[in-house]
Amino acid sequence: MTGMLASVNSVEEARLVLAENVDIIDLKNPALGSLGGLEIELVRKIVTIINGACPVSATIGDLPMQPELIFNAVKAMAETGVNYIKIGFFPDENQDQVIEKLAQLASNINLIAVLFADTNPDFSLIDRLIVAGFKGIMLDTQDKTRGSLTEAMSKTQIERFVNHVKSTSAICGLAGSLTLDDIPMLLAYQPDYLGFRGALCDKHQRAGRLNVQSVQAIKQAILLS
Repeated sequence: MTGMLASVNSVEEARLVLAENVDIIDLKNPALGSLGGLEIELVRKIVTIINGACPVSATIGDLPMQPELIFNAVKAMAETGVNYIKIGFFPDENQDQVIEKLAQLASNINLIAVLFADTNPDFSLIDRLIVAGFKGIMLDTQDKTRGSLTEAMSKTQIERFVNHVKSTSAICGLAGSLTLDDIPMLLAYQPDYLGFRGALCDKHQRAGRLNVQSVQAIKQAILLS
């Protein structure tokens, strides 16, 4: 069954989505980019408050593909106690070097790679990420002003991505300005998680305040579709 990932940027928001029984609480700062990172101490505080009641993931920020930089950011984030750490793989000739470097951490840290549908991602990365020990792979969008995942990539490509990731037994997630209307189509592909931020906020502004009614509507749509 597909679960709901809700991205939050504060203690208040984390408590709100925890009360609504979301499946994963994702920590990031939407004001700082597609995978904008929260301060380490704030992440640590939220993890302590959640206290194992729900899995928690966190992003390390929109970092350039520099192996040592990303390696150190992942190590620092892991010390907060989050369950999963998300790393954006932006188009760059250093992607393989980043994967090779992070393989050193994969046996002790649950790494989730994020590929971006609107950057013409190389799906051959999937197998290399799995070999390196990544626990999951998500498909997201980098430019949140250009519509949702379903506008950035064809249905056939999205389905191919999901089937490829699931064939490896890795966790498979879909995100990227998803709306209520996207849910029925994407659930048909049976990803492990659908991720939301903008659709949960007032006026669908991803850097705005979470709206509890919107969180409930998304959760219900996933359960009933």
